[in-house]
Amino acid sequence: MPIDAPRNNLITGARYMFEGARLLLHPKLRPYILVPLIVNCVLFIVLTSVLLSYFWTVFNEGSSWIPESIQPWVAPFAWFVWFIVGVLFLIVYGYSFNVITNIIAAPFYGLLAESVERVLTGQGPPEESLSAMIFRTLGREFSKLMYFLGRGLLIILVMVLVGFIPLVQVLAPLIGMLWGAWSMAIQYADYPADNHQLPFSRTRLALWNRMASTFGFGSCLMTCSVIPIVNIFAMPAAVAGGTLFWLKELKEQVELDKRQ
Repeated sequence: MPIDAPRNNLITGARYMFEGARLLLHPKLRPYILVPLIVNCVLFIVLTSVLLSYFWTVFNEGSSWIPESIQPWVAPFAWFVWFIVGVLFLIVYGYSFNVITNIIAAPFYGLLAESVERVLTGQGPPEESLSAMIFRTLGREFSKLMYFLGRGLLIILVMVLVGFIPLVQVLAPLIGMLWGAWSMAIQYADYPADNHQLPFSRTRLALWNRMASTFGFGSCLMTCSVIPIVNIFAMPAAVAGGTLFWLKELKEQVELDKRQ
Protein backbone atom coordinates (compact mmCIF):
# COMPACT_ATOMS: atom_id res chain seq x y z
CA MET A 1 0.00 0.00 0.00
CA PRO A 2 1.38 3.44 -0.87
CA ILE A 3 2.80 5.41 2.05
CA ASP A 4 0.59 8.39 1.17
CA ALA A 5 -2.69 6.42 1.37
CA PRO A 6 -5.27 8.47 3.32
CA ARG A 7 -5.33 7.69 7.03
CA ASN A 8 -8.46 6.99 9.08
CA ASN A 9 -10.47 6.19 5.97
CA LEU A 10 -13.06 3.45 5.27
CA ILE A 11 -11.55 2.54 1.89
CA THR A 12 -8.03 2.50 3.29
CA GLY A 13 -9.20 0.23 6.10
CA ALA A 14 -10.73 -2.22 3.61
CA ARG A 15 -7.56 -2.14 1.51
CA TYR A 16 -5.53 -3.38 4.46
CA MET A 17 -7.41 -6.67 4.13
CA PHE A 18 -6.65 -7.04 0.42
CA GLU A 19 -3.04 -5.99 0.88
CA GLY A 20 -2.77 -8.57 3.66
CA ALA A 21 -3.97 -11.29 1.26
CA ARG A 22 -1.35 -10.21 -1.27
CA LEU A 23 1.39 -10.31 1.38
CA LEU A 24 0.68 -13.98 2.08
CA LEU A 25 2.26 -14.80 -1.29
CA HIS A 26 5.64 -13.63 0.02
CA PRO A 27 8.01 -16.64 0.25
CA LYS A 28 9.07 -15.77 3.82
CA LEU A 29 5.48 -15.88 5.08
CA ARG A 30 4.26 -19.14 3.55
CA PRO A 31 5.58 -21.42 6.34
CA TYR A 32 3.48 -19.54 8.93
CA ILE A 33 0.11 -20.06 7.23
CA LEU A 34 0.14 -23.85 6.79
CA VAL A 35 -1.12 -24.80 10.28
CA PRO A 36 -3.81 -22.05 10.39
CA LEU A 37 -5.09 -23.14 6.98
CA ILE A 38 -5.37 -26.78 8.10
CA VAL A 39 -7.24 -25.68 11.24
CA ASN A 40 -9.52 -23.45 9.16
CA CYS A 41 -10.37 -26.25 6.72
CA VAL A 42 -11.43 -28.62 9.52
CA LEU A 43 -13.47 -25.94 11.29
CA PHE A 44 -15.10 -24.86 8.03
CA ILE A 45 -16.49 -28.35 7.44
CA VAL A 46 -17.69 -28.78 11.03
CA LEU A 47 -19.17 -25.32 11.66
CA THR A 48 -20.83 -24.98 8.25
CA SER A 49 -22.57 -28.34 8.72
CA VAL A 50 -23.71 -27.39 12.22
CA LEU A 51 -24.93 -23.95 11.09
CA LEU A 52 -27.05 -25.30 8.23
CA SER A 53 -28.49 -28.06 10.40
CA TYR A 54 -29.51 -25.71 13.24
CA PHE A 55 -30.80 -22.97 10.95
CA TRP A 56 -33.19 -25.26 9.05
CA THR A 57 -34.31 -26.87 12.31
CA VAL A 58 -35.12 -23.48 13.81
CA PHE A 59 -36.78 -22.34 10.56
CA ASN A 60 -39.01 -25.42 10.21
CA GLU A 61 -40.02 -25.52 13.87
CA GLY A 62 -40.59 -21.77 14.03
CA SER A 63 -42.79 -21.83 10.92
CA SER A 64 -44.88 -24.69 12.32
CA TRP A 65 -45.83 -22.58 15.33
CA ILE A 66 -47.79 -20.12 13.17
CA PRO A 67 -51.43 -21.23 12.57
CA GLU A 68 -52.26 -21.56 8.87
CA SER A 69 -55.26 -19.24 9.24
CA ILE A 70 -53.11 -16.23 10.11
CA GLN A 71 -50.01 -17.04 8.07
CA PRO A 72 -50.94 -14.64 5.19
CA TRP A 73 -51.27 -11.79 7.71
CA VAL A 74 -48.01 -12.35 9.53
CA ALA A 75 -45.93 -13.44 6.52
CA PRO A 76 -44.34 -9.99 5.87
CA PHE A 77 -43.37 -9.56 9.52
CA ALA A 78 -42.29 -13.21 9.82
CA TRP A 79 -39.92 -12.94 6.88
CA PHE A 80 -38.35 -9.86 8.40
CA VAL A 81 -37.89 -11.75 11.67
CA TRP A 82 -36.27 -14.62 9.76
CA PHE A 83 -34.00 -12.10 8.05
CA ILE A 84 -32.83 -10.87 11.46
CA VAL A 85 -32.42 -14.49 12.61
CA GLY A 86 -30.39 -15.21 9.47
CA VAL A 87 -28.13 -12.22 10.13
CA LEU A 88 -27.67 -13.42 13.72
CA PHE A 89 -26.78 -16.90 12.50
CA LEU A 90 -24.19 -15.47 10.10
CA ILE A 91 -22.69 -13.28 12.82
CA VAL A 92 -22.54 -16.22 15.22
CA TYR A 93 -21.07 -18.38 12.45
CA GLY A 94 -18.37 -15.88 11.56
CA TYR A 95 -17.69 -15.09 15.21
CA SER A 96 -17.51 -18.77 16.22
CA PHE A 97 -15.24 -19.55 13.29
CA ASN A 98 -12.89 -16.77 14.34
CA VAL A 99 -12.96 -17.49 18.08
CA ILE A 100 -12.22 -21.21 17.76
CA THR A 101 -9.59 -20.69 15.08
CA ASN A 102 -7.88 -17.97 17.07
CA ILE A 103 -7.72 -20.00 20.26
CA ILE A 104 -6.11 -22.91 18.42
CA ALA A 105 -3.91 -20.95 16.05
CA ALA A 106 -3.12 -17.85 18.17
CA PRO A 107 0.62 -18.62 18.57
CA PHE A 108 0.95 -19.19 14.81
CA TYR A 109 -0.88 -15.94 14.09
CA GLY A 110 1.46 -14.14 16.48
CA LEU A 111 4.44 -15.54 14.56
CA LEU A 112 2.81 -14.58 11.26
CA ALA A 113 2.25 -10.99 12.46
CA GLU A 114 5.89 -10.81 13.58
CA SER A 115 7.11 -12.14 10.23
CA VAL A 116 4.92 -9.67 8.29
CA GLU A 117 6.40 -6.82 10.32
CA ARG A 118 9.94 -8.01 9.58
CA VAL A 119 9.19 -8.32 5.86
CA LEU A 120 7.72 -4.81 5.70
CA THR A 121 10.14 -2.94 7.97
CA GLY A 122 13.21 -5.13 8.40
CA GLN A 123 12.58 -5.05 12.15
CA GLY A 124 10.35 -6.98 14.51
CA PRO A 125 8.88 -6.72 18.00
CA PRO A 126 11.03 -7.34 21.11
CA GLU A 127 12.62 -10.79 21.24
CA GLU A 128 11.09 -13.40 23.57
CA SER A 129 11.14 -17.17 23.94
CA LEU A 130 8.62 -19.31 22.09
CA SER A 131 7.15 -20.65 25.35
CA ALA A 132 6.66 -17.12 26.71
CA MET A 133 4.98 -16.05 23.49
CA ILE A 134 2.61 -19.04 23.52
CA PHE A 135 1.46 -18.36 27.10
CA ARG A 136 1.13 -14.62 26.40
CA THR A 137 -0.91 -15.06 23.21
CA LEU A 138 -3.24 -17.62 24.77
CA GLY A 139 -3.78 -15.33 27.76
CA ARG A 140 -4.53 -12.46 25.40
CA GLU A 141 -7.06 -14.59 23.50
CA PHE A 142 -8.84 -15.32 26.78
CA SER A 143 -8.99 -11.58 27.58
CA LYS A 144 -10.45 -10.86 24.15
CA LEU A 145 -12.94 -13.70 24.51
CA MET A 146 -14.24 -12.28 27.79
CA TYR A 147 -14.54 -8.83 26.20
CA PHE A 148 -16.42 -10.18 23.17
CA LEU A 149 -18.77 -12.40 25.19
CA GLY A 150 -19.69 -9.74 27.73
CA ARG A 151 -20.45 -7.03 25.24
CA GLY A 152 -21.70 -9.40 22.54
CA LEU A 153 -24.54 -10.64 24.75
CA LEU A 154 -25.56 -7.04 25.40
CA ILE A 155 -25.53 -6.30 21.66
CA ILE A 156 -27.73 -9.34 20.95
CA LEU A 157 -30.20 -8.16 23.61
CA VAL A 158 -30.30 -4.69 22.04
CA MET A 159 -30.87 -6.22 18.59
CA VAL A 160 -33.77 -8.33 19.86
CA LEU A 161 -35.39 -5.36 21.60
CA VAL A 162 -34.94 -3.07 18.59
CA GLY A 163 -36.31 -5.81 16.33
CA PHE A 164 -39.73 -5.52 18.01
CA ILE A 165 -40.01 -1.75 17.58
CA PRO A 166 -41.88 -0.80 14.36
CA LEU A 167 -39.84 1.19 11.83
CA VAL A 168 -36.80 1.27 14.09
CA GLN A 169 -36.50 -2.52 13.69
CA VAL A 170 -34.61 -2.07 10.40
CA LEU A 171 -31.64 -0.94 12.51
CA ALA A 172 -31.29 -4.33 14.24
CA PRO A 173 -29.17 -6.00 11.53
CA LEU A 174 -27.07 -2.84 11.20
CA ILE A 175 -26.27 -2.89 14.94
CA GLY A 176 -25.16 -6.50 14.64
CA MET A 177 -23.00 -5.81 11.60
CA LEU A 178 -21.30 -2.81 13.23
CA TRP A 179 -20.52 -4.87 16.33
CA GLY A 180 -19.19 -7.68 14.13
CA ALA A 181 -16.92 -5.27 12.23
CA TRP A 182 -15.59 -3.75 15.48
CA SER A 183 -14.92 -7.21 16.95
CA MET A 184 -13.12 -8.42 13.83
CA ALA A 185 -10.92 -5.33 13.71
CA ILE A 186 -9.96 -5.74 17.37
CA GLN A 187 -9.20 -9.43 16.95
CA TYR A 188 -6.76 -9.11 14.07
CA ALA A 189 -5.21 -5.71 14.67
CA ASP A 190 -4.38 -6.92 18.17
CA TYR A 191 -1.80 -9.54 17.08
CA PRO A 192 0.95 -7.03 16.22
CA ALA A 193 -0.09 -4.87 19.19
CA ASP A 194 0.23 -7.88 21.48
CA ASN A 195 3.63 -8.71 19.97
CA HIS A 196 4.72 -5.26 21.17
CA GLN A 197 3.08 -6.06 24.54
CA LEU A 198 0.64 -3.18 24.31
CA PRO A 199 -2.18 -3.48 26.89
CA PHE A 200 -5.48 -4.61 25.39
CA SER A 201 -7.28 -1.48 26.61
CA ARG A 202 -4.82 0.77 24.78
CA THR A 203 -5.20 -1.27 21.60
CA ARG A 204 -8.95 -0.69 21.73
CA LEU A 205 -8.42 3.04 22.33
CA ALA A 206 -6.13 3.33 19.31
CA LEU A 207 -8.68 1.52 17.14
CA TRP A 208 -11.48 3.77 18.41
CA ASN A 209 -9.45 6.86 17.54
CA ARG A 210 -9.00 5.50 13.99
CA MET A 211 -12.66 4.56 13.72
CA ALA A 212 -13.07 4.94 9.94
CA SER A 213 -10.13 2.69 9.09
CA THR A 214 -11.15 0.31 11.87
CA PHE A 215 -14.67 -0.19 10.52
CA GLY A 216 -13.42 -0.36 6.93
CA PHE A 217 -10.99 -3.14 7.86
CA GLY A 218 -13.45 -4.93 10.16
CA SER A 219 -16.36 -4.77 7.70
CA CYS A 220 -14.29 -6.21 4.88
CA LEU A 221 -13.03 -8.98 7.14
CA MET A 222 -16.50 -9.75 8.53
CA THR A 223 -17.86 -10.07 4.99
CA CYS A 224 -15.09 -12.49 4.08
CA SER A 225 -15.54 -14.50 7.28
CA VAL A 226 -19.17 -15.43 6.52
CA ILE A 227 -18.50 -16.51 2.91
CA PRO A 228 -17.83 -20.26 2.78
CA ILE A 229 -14.38 -21.25 1.47
CA VAL A 230 -13.28 -17.59 1.39
CA ASN A 231 -13.25 -17.63 5.21
CA ILE A 232 -10.63 -20.39 5.17
CA PHE A 233 -8.09 -17.96 3.71
CA ALA A 234 -9.49 -14.77 5.24
CA MET A 235 -8.01 -15.29 8.72
CA PRO A 236 -4.29 -15.38 7.76
CA ALA A 237 -4.92 -12.49 5.36
CA ALA A 238 -6.53 -10.56 8.22
CA VAL A 239 -3.46 -11.10 10.43
CA ALA A 240 -1.23 -9.70 7.68
CA GLY A 241 -3.69 -6.86 7.02
CA GLY A 242 -3.97 -6.09 10.73
CA THR A 243 -0.19 -5.88 10.95
CA LEU A 244 -0.17 -3.47 8.04
CA PHE A 245 -2.88 -1.44 9.81
CA TRP A 246 -0.70 -1.39 12.93
CA LEU A 247 2.34 -0.17 11.04
CA LYS A 248 0.52 2.44 8.97
CA GLU A 249 -1.81 3.93 11.57
CA LEU A 250 -2.19 2.31 14.97
CA LYS A 251 1.43 2.51 16.09
CA GLU A 252 1.36 6.25 15.43
CA GLN A 253 -2.02 6.57 17.19
CA VAL A 254 -0.66 4.80 20.28
CA GLU A 255 2.12 7.41 20.51
CA LEU A 256 -0.43 10.21 20.15
CA ASP A 257 -2.58 8.68 22.90
CA LYS A 258 0.42 8.55 25.21
CA ARG A 259 0.96 12.30 24.89
CA GLN A 260 -2.65 13.15 25.76
